[in-house]
Amino acid sequence: MVYLPPPQLASASRPSYGEAYSNILAVHRRSPLTSASSVILLVAPDVDALCAANMLAELLQQDDVMHRIIPVSGIAELESMRVELAAYTELHTLILVNIGAILDLPSPTWFGEFSAKLTVHVIDSTRPQNLGSLFGGGNIGDRIVIWDDGEVENMEQERTAWEALEYEPEPDLDEDNSDFDSENEMLLQDGEELDEVSSEHTPSHKRKPPRDGDRGGEKRQKLDNQPSRMSREQRATYQAIVNKHYTSGSWYGQSASTTIYILATVLERVDSDLLWLAILGLTYQYTTARISREFYEKYQFLYYDEVSRLDPLSAGVTNDVDAITALSPDDLSIRATEELRFTLFRHWTLYDAMFHSSYVAGKLGIWKERGRKRLTGLLAKMGFSIPQTQQPYAHMDLDLKHQLRTKLDAIAPEYGLVELTYPSFARCFGYRGPPLSAADAVEAVSALLDVAGGITMEVEVEGTRHGGEWFGGGRVWDGGKRARDESPKTKKRADGGVDANRDANGDGIDDIEERTEVPWWVKNFWAGYDALVNIIALRDALALSMSLHRAIIRQGTSIIDKQDIRTMRSHRVVILSQGPDLALFAHPGVLSRLALWLIDALRDKLPGTKLARGKKSLPFVLACLNEKAGTYIVVGIMGALEFGDVRKNEFGLAFINAKDRCNARSSHNSFNTSVLEIDQEDLKVFLEALCEVGEGH
Repeated sequence: MVYLPPPQLASASRPSYGEAYSNILAVHRRSPLTSASSVILLVAPDVDALCAANMLAELLQQDDVMHRIIPVSGIAELESMRVELAAYTELHTLILVNIGAILDLPSPTWFGEFSAKLTVHVIDSTRPQNLGSLFGGGNIGDRIVIWDDGEVENMEQERTAWEALEYEPEPDLDEDNSDFDSENEMLLQDGEELDEVSSEHTPSHKRKPPRDGDRGGEKRQKLDNQPSRMSREQRATYQAIVNKHYTSGSWYGQSASTTIYILATVLERVDSDLLWLAILGLTYQYTTARISREFYEKYQFLYYDEVSRLDPLSAGVTNDVDAITALSPDDLSIRATEELRFTLFRHWTLYDAMFHSSYVAGKLGIWKERGRKRLTGLLAKMGFSIPQTQQPYAHMDLDLKHQLRTKLDAIAPEYGLVELTYPSFARCFGYRGPPLSAADAVEAVSALLDVAGGITMEVEVEGTRHGGEWFGGGRVWDGGKRARDESPKTKKRADGGVDANRDANGDGIDDIEERTEVPWWVKNFWAGYDALVNIIALRDALALSMSLHRAIIRQGTSIIDKQDIRTMRSHRVVILSQGPDLALFAHPGVLSRLALWLIDALRDKLPGTKLARGKKSLPFVLACLNEKAGTYIVVGIMGALEFGDVRKNEFGLAFINAKDRCNARSSHNSFNTSVLEIDQEDLKVFLEALCEVGEGH
């Protein structure tokens, strides 16, 4: 078996996370060639992956396992990294964090031709997962280990269909050979195309050549023992099952950081630091609409128990969710809280926090003057004066802070604001700073990852608001420069851990930079990675996050005011080709944030449409011009009609089909299948091909 169930589903014959980790340690200690390149972590640039990598690096450090963390931005980067990894003779363990679930890893295209001593571990929250990686056997298949969250236990139908298509003899080859050959050739071409872009693999991705001798022998044995062939009806049924698995859209399962926390629990090494990182990974999934409210609360309830166990409050101390404070200079405890849906409200003014909230924007319509007056009226009705709401929340009267939730519960429903809170957590940082909520920490790290190098943003300096000509304003944040100055990449990440910018021979970062310039997203990756465990860097990034939210609401308000949202059959399409923030939104992460803001803002004002399958949704397509590259970054988001619900994203396969129909020049450099880069001249025909399917396709 090549997939690992969670510990509660494991048995003596079915190992789980703990056994897999023990095998990594055993192989490392037996290996005669031990170096930092013996164990390598390839990590995607998102908050969940950063948290999981940080947690796993801590566990490896405790076991004195030298390792290396390498950020990988997308498929093209992974392909080039594969060539580099093939040259590492000492490599025995490769761990993919939020990378590779959809890829056919046992195939020669990826790791099928690597040394027999290499084991590839996949810890990825993206779905669907590749059936070949899950259910393939043989020497190669057994070296691909998928850390599953229990979802595969409910995939018996898909497993039966895949195994039948993979191993059973094909029906009536002699009678209808020509027709079947043409069909098979077309399917193989589709499979190759999907491999190139790392999108949803169709069931046509059938491996014709055997992976190795054992696999070939196994298949020949099946042919000998079962001379009867499948009927064409059976084969069509199996093909439809596998097709549905790959083409029903993409979604997300258990976060990678939760998987590592479960491993730490099995190893009996959990502490508040690991728990905090796991909470951040879960919060990131929820705040970016990757998981539903129901799915979030399932894990939040488990973490609530963990917080009570690891950080119990002293006798006589109550948890005041309105004014969380550290109990001592060394208090690093985690507290449960009810988080308001106001953006960074503990670090911003109350008015700005509500103004920049996508939920409040949708209910009040703040892009219009009438909506802004309604917001001011709401605060006035609550008894909050304008001076109080315009000063930093930390400086507001304590009585008003305690009354805030009570007043909101009483008055906000009159304005349609009925889901203003959700259960979450905050952490104290002792003397180093005021407590920080999980949502705020996620916002700060996300901003560090998303703001591209070379983009200049003005961030507000605390205490300078309304300072006039001489003392007002802020400072300039240059993403690339700041990341280069503040991220301590010249240090080892941990004892035994090696920075990805430091090569296997121990050469320093300066020597490497002489050979090649470090890409901006790599600098951002390490800035975000460091900020997870550095409260000073994390708090500094809050100002950047605020500036990012200002840009999002500025652009979103402009789109709605100018009626730039075009309806193309079942899709809502927005094209950004000019504006002061164009360079900022040419990054998929920031463009996706804008798309989510538009969906939240317009959810109650637009009718839902139905695409290929499933429930009605709000399909949004945003395209932003990258002037330097002469291309458009295209992002597709499937918004749910109900707040807190999530729809499977069907844009991955739709993008590929549209690109093939119009022969658009494009590249797919992200692990997110719903992100595509299209040549500037081909955008119009691509959008027409994408939307021509119409409603109910």
